[in-house]
Amino acid sequence: MPTVNIFYKDSKKGPELQSLVDGLKDCMAKELTCGDIRLKSSEISVRFINVVGGAMIGAVEVEIAAHSFVERVKKQDEICLKIMDYLQKENPSLGEVKVWLQLSELGHSWKE
Repeated sequence: MPTVNIFYKDSKKGPELQSLVDGLKDCMAKELTCGDIRLKSSEISVRFINVVGGAMIGAVEVEIAAHSFVERVKKQDEICLKIMDYLQKENPSLGEVKVWLQLSELGHSWKE
């Protein structure tokens, strides 16, 4: 299940970003779906982090951690650009958005 951390310095952006979360999760589910594995938006965890101090390179920075599948690796830059485009299209006032996709092998600690 992918996890997403969204970092921002301007505290006014928090509510703006929160209003986009459902559509963002739908966009991410579509972009991260591969092969026979259809990702649902309810399987994506999104966290908002207001950064105090530091030096960010974008007004909003998005870090996505997801399982590494061949299809995702092949289109990782395209996935990042589509998510960036989605956020900037839905709310141009967010400013410059940077997106990172970290693909790795991972496990989880719950039972269904």
